[in-house]
Amino acid sequence: MSVLREDFLWGGAVAANQFEGAWNVDGKGASVSDHCTNGSHTSPKRLTVNIEEGTLYPSHEAIDFYHHYEEDIRLFAEMGFKVFRTSINWTRIFPTGMEKEPNEAGLAFYDRVFEECQKYGIEPLVTISHYELPYALVEKYNGWEGRELIELFEHYCHVIFERYQDKVKYWLTFNEINAGTMPMGAVLSTGTVKGFTGPITEVPDDPQSRFQALHHQFVASARVIRYAHEHYPQFQLGNMICFVTSYPTTCNPADVLANQEHMREMNWYCSDVQARGEYPAYAKSIWKKHGITIKMEDGDLEDLKNGIIDFYTFSYYMSNTIGTDPEANKGDGNLIAGGKNPYLESSDWGWQIDPKGLRYTLNEIYDRYRLPLMVVENGLGARDEIAEDGSIQDDYRIDYLRKHIQEMKGAVEDGVDLMGYTPWGCIDLVSASTGEMAKRYGFIYVEKYDDGTGSLARRKKKSFDWYKNVIATNGEEL
Repeated sequence: MSVLREDFLWGGAVAANQFEGAWNVDGKGASVSDHCTNGSHTSPKRLTVNIEEGTLYPSHEAIDFYHHYEEDIRLFAEMGFKVFRTSINWTRIFPTGMEKEPNEAGLAFYDRVFEECQKYGIEPLVTISHYELPYALVEKYNGWEGRELIELFEHYCHVIFERYQDKVKYWLTFNEINAGTMPMGAVLSTGTVKGFTGPITEVPDDPQSRFQALHHQFVASARVIRYAHEHYPQFQLGNMICFVTSYPTTCNPADVLANQEHMREMNWYCSDVQARGEYPAYAKSIWKKHGITIKMEDGDLEDLKNGIIDFYTFSYYMSNTIGTDPEANKGDGNLIAGGKNPYLESSDWGWQIDPKGLRYTLNEIYDRYRLPLMVVENGLGARDEIAEDGSIQDDYRIDYLRKHIQEMKGAVEDGVDLMGYTPWGCIDLVSASTGEMAKRYGFIYVEKYDDGTGSLARRKKKSFDWYKNVIATNGEEL
C-alpha cells in the first residue's frame, strides 16, 4: 500500500518561455524573456531594449517544443506522467498584451498541445503567467507597476478559460509570484524594467515599484480566481511560490528573529494574501522597512477576500541560513543568496541540497493554510555528459530526487495533504536565472548547447527509466 494517495499526480514541469522557442512564429509577440541574452554561472545574462543583431537570445529557439511537442509529450507519456505542468506564452495569445482580439494561431497551438496530453490521459496544469510578460507592456506601463495590467490580464484569462474549459482543469495564476519581493523579480516577474539595457544583476532596484506591481498582481489573480469560480466551477486554481526555506544561522535569539522576519517577507507575504485573502499583520512593517506606500483603490481589499486559492503550489530546490552576522558564508540560490549551512552539500551551481528541508517546509505550509499542496518544481541542475556508448548516467539526479521523494512521503505520514509532484525541467530547457543550457534538469537530454548550436535531438537519460518506475509503483520503489 502506497503512502501517497492513489490519484497522486506524478509528472514534470516546464515553462513556455524556456522551452517553446518559435519566439516570433505565427504572430507571437516579444516577451521580456525574448529580450534576455544568454549568460552563465559566472557572467549574468543581459536584458536589452532592442533585439541586437548577432547576439544569442536563448528563448528564441530554446528546445523548439513548438515543433517537437508531439514527440515530447509522447516521451512524457512513456514515463507515465499523470500531469504536465506547462505555461501559456501570453504573447502567443495577445502579442502586445493590449489587443482586443486574440491571435487564433496561438490559441490553436495550445489546443493541439492539450489535445495531445488528453490522448495519453495526461492532465495539463497550466501556469497562466510564467516569467513571459509582453515586452510592449514594459515599454508602455513599466510592467505590473501600471494598474492597467489588471484588466489586460483579466481579458487574457477570460479568453483562455473559455477556450480551454474542456481541456484544462488545474490553473496557476502567477509563477513564483513572490519573486516580486526580490530585486531580481523586477526582470523575471513584475517587468518593472522600462528602458533598461544591461546585465540583469544591475537593474536599478526600486522596492516601491516592485511592491506596487505585486499588489496589482494580487488583485489580478484574485479577480480571475473569483471569475473562474463563478463561470467554470470545474476549475481548480492555485498560487505558486518560490519557497526558499531558511534556518537561523545560530540559536542566538537575534538570529532566530532575523530569520523569522526573512521568512515572512520571502515566503509568507504573498501566500498569506492569496490563501487568506488579506494582507498579513506584518505587511506594514515590511512596507515601512522599504519605504513603501501601497496605492490601493476602493474594492481592492474586497477583491483579495473573494479570490482565495483552492490549492497551494511551490518550487523547492534548496535552503539557506539567515542571521545577523553579515560576514557569514554566502551561498548561491535560485533568486536569493543566504548563508552556507555546514550540514549540507551543494550542487554545481552552489545551491544547497536539503531533502529534509522539504519535509519541514511541507509541514509548515500545511499547518498554516490547511490547503492541498503540490510540489510543482524540484530538481537538480547539473552538467550532464554523454558517455561513449551514448548513455547519460545521471545518478546524481536520481539520488537528489529519490531523497526528496522520500521526505515528501514522510510529510504525508506526518498528515500533509499532498496532491502531486512535478520535478522541474522534465526535459532540458533554458535556465531562467542564467540563460544557459549547460545547467540541465531533465529526464530527457536535448542536444542544444550554450553557443546556440545543436541538432535538438532528444535522448533518454538514466533517470528517465528510474522515474518511470517511481511513477508505476506510486513512489514505493525509489
